[in-house]
Amino acid sequence: MLSQFTPEPGSRWGTLAAFGLPRGVYPLGRLDADSEGLLLLADEPGLNHRLLDPACGHRREYWVQVEGEPDDDALRRLSAGELRIDGVPVRPARAWRLEPPPDLPPRVPAIRLRQTIPDRWLALELTEGRNRQVRRMTAAVGHPTLRLVRARIGGLPLGALARGAWRELNPAERRQVFSGDH
Repeated sequence: MLSQFTPEPGSRWGTLAAFGLPRGVYPLGRLDADSEGLLLLADEPGLNHRLLDPACGHRREYWVQVEGEPDDDALRRLSAGELRIDGVPVRPARAWRLEPPPDLPPRVPAIRLRQTIPDRWLALELTEGRNRQVRRMTAAVGHPTLRLVRARIGGLPLGALARGAWRELNPAERRQVFSGDH
């Protein structure tokens, strides 16, 4: 599923148009076609800026299945803000191992796993969202991303919402989106 309403020529992915969402609703941020997880949709014009502008420091948590076993130095480098994307330093983040790994349904299509190379689940909490940032960060420390799931935006977790399902947030959940920000 693409996190947009119009299809891309030649794409095998569906779009948000298939959900019959109310008029005026648009996605807040994006997930690339190879990523999964929480995507907020809104009809409030100022919300996009409030959630996505790096100056607002809005937190997003991603669960990342990576190839190999990242050591403490790799986690430190992911967290320290010393990595660069297109020559520009990334903001400091939080990175930790997810133990136990998250209980997620199998990915469709399945990810590539190699019998001789272990994999590990990490969590990354970012306050910026550059193009393919998580994938580029994990590759920079020698652990390519195999699977990527956005697990939380602000204080709002993905929870048990089924793949492809959507629902309106209640007032308490709307406040959770902005809880825990700088």
